[in-house]
Amino acid sequence: MPLVRRLVALIWGDQLDLALRPLVAQGLASSLASSAGWSFVGIWAIKRLHAGQTGIGLAFLVGAVLGAVVGYAAGHISDYVGRRPLMLVGSGSFCLLALGFLAVGRRELPGLALISLAPVLGGVAGSSAQALIADLVPREQHESAFASMRVAWNLGTTLGPVVGGALLAVAGWNGLFAGVAALMAVAFVISVLLIPRRGHFAAEGPPERGSFSVIRRDRAFLLFLVSGGLAYLVYVAFETVLPISLVGSHGFAPSTWGFLVVLNPLSVTLFQLRLTRRVSRVDPATKLVAAMLLMGFPFLLLSVSAAIPVVVGVLLVFVLGEMLWVPTSQSVVAALAPVDIRGAYMGAFGATSAFGFALAPLFGLQIRAALGDTAMWSGFAAVAVLAAATGALAVRGHAAEAAAVSVD
Repeated sequence: MPLVRRLVALIWGDQLDLALRPLVAQGLASSLASSAGWSFVGIWAIKRLHAGQTGIGLAFLVGAVLGAVVGYAAGHISDYVGRRPLMLVGSGSFCLLALGFLAVGRRELPGLALISLAPVLGGVAGSSAQALIADLVPREQHESAFASMRVAWNLGTTLGPVVGGALLAVAGWNGLFAGVAALMAVAFVISVLLIPRRGHFAAEGPPERGSFSVIRRDRAFLLFLVSGGLAYLVYVAFETVLPISLVGSHGFAPSTWGFLVVLNPLSVTLFQLRLTRRVSRVDPATKLVAAMLLMGFPFLLLSVSAAIPVVVGVLLVFVLGEMLWVPTSQSVVAALAPVDIRGAYMGAFGATSAFGFALAPLFGLQIRAALGDTAMWSGFAAVAVLAAATGALAVRGHAAEAAAVSVD
């Protein structure tokens, strides 16, 4: 136990709110489970199901789109029934999904259907968990709370592939998916025993209005959704397009990328909370602009040099912007959201990730094929500028409206 306490103190420090600790533990367990399995499902589909790349790509695309829709719907429902039931449904269903991978054998279509279903179940629990963060702590602590949860999710994402690889090496595919089910069962048990039924800062009762009609009239939030979709285009480019560019255009071995990409989750785990606390007094609009410029522009350096020290520098600058963007944007959404329909707002913003995952590879690789890498990274830099501008306008527009209302 002393070792565990030291590790927790190293990563989260001594400022982790007591109300957040069960949610952080649940987030760590669920991200560890999902990452342990998700890192290998593509390989499983090729090796075990003999699925084609087109079928696998469609499965991922369908899953991303359905996950976005379900994420909003689940957030909306959680405003009425509470966050905890949706988290229980999500983690419990994911346990059954992992066991479903054992049952499909070598049948391709059922296996691809299960791959498509995984993001859907993630959407069920994800938007509810995001809203619960804001329910548990006061508004002035939102950004730090979102950063704390992000550290937990990144730590699970870092360790998950290692755990999954060990399970696969020792016990094969069946052992992997059985282990994933067991890990997610831990998250389910934590949700049952420790996650509160209601946060201290949640609405007093269920909403008496529909969330869609409110969102449709909320111009600041709609503009922020545009910013989120554009930001995810840049964010996903790091995950999907950058390794293709490094391997295809700059001669990197795929294994080299595997070592370099660890810098991202490792940096988030060690420095996210420290950075968030350091810039806590900077206004959100300024942080969003700085974040998007740091995320979108460093890739242009690869047109000058792709030496490993340069690539490491690019990755570190990108993750600095990412660490500014993620908790800031989440806290902005929590601030924009009326308390009674907070889950729907968090779910709607989470749905913008599907825009990035669906279009970033298509957008980037089409430009790369036609005009080359420099044009591709210039395109992503332009998208980052648009994301920064729309995000800042949304935040400042909301602040102006709030000021006008308070004067009236």
